[in-house]
Amino acid sequence: MDTFREPQRWAPGRRLERTSFMRTSLTTLVMASVTGLAAIGLAAPSAVAAAPAPMAPNCDTGYFCLFSGANYTGERCIWATASIPDTIGCSFIRAQRNVLSVANSTGHRKQYYTGRSYEGRIGSTPAGGHGNLAGTYQIRSFRPQ
Repeated sequence: MDTFREPQRWAPGRRLERTSFMRTSLTTLVMASVTGLAAIGLAAPSAVAAAPAPMAPNCDTGYFCLFSGANYTGERCIWATASIPDTIGCSFIRAQRNVLSVANSTGHRKQYYTGRSYEGRIGSTPAGGHGNLAGTYQIRSFRPQ
């Protein structure tokens, strides 16, 4: 059974005994502070960080560009010619590496193919379009749509 206790008074050099009321109040204060910090975004960073925005492709106007890395990174091969029946001139394609991103800075949609001489259409990119690809294939030829 609880008995009534006189309130403790603080004095220099005297340590106060924590009561259940003080523990409950302290816990409530800490939880409210953490909740407040989380609400304004000052709490510890979350485990899942947002992916950085992809950079703009380095592909001059009038060119069709293929990249060995996602987000227009890695090796780059560029063409000003509208149609290419075989991209073997591209160093990373010649090394059997896949295309991970593409930029079409031409004035027309480009269709691309996994085979030479426009065999095995795999996709297309509109004029002025760019983006990452699945990265599971090589682009071996391309032409305007």
